Amino acid sequence: MQVDTPQQGFDLAIVMARRAVKTTQPDVAVLKAQRPRYAGDAASLIDVSAVAAAWFATIAAANDYWRE
Repeated sequence: MQVDTPQQGFDLAIVMARRAVKTTQPDVAVLKAQRPRYAGDAASLIDVSAVAAAWFATIAAANDYWRE
């Protein structure tokens, strides 16, 4: 996935991160019911971010993004 500006790249990353949450827990009712338990837990939120970062790295590698 290539974008024209850094801002577009950031915006795309946000969309992908939000989709990662939806993919991880597709049931909206369960997601909302569990949110109070993890919303204040920094370690839990960081763990989810690490998973999303791994997905981004995998996509970048698959797209040969780092090729010069």
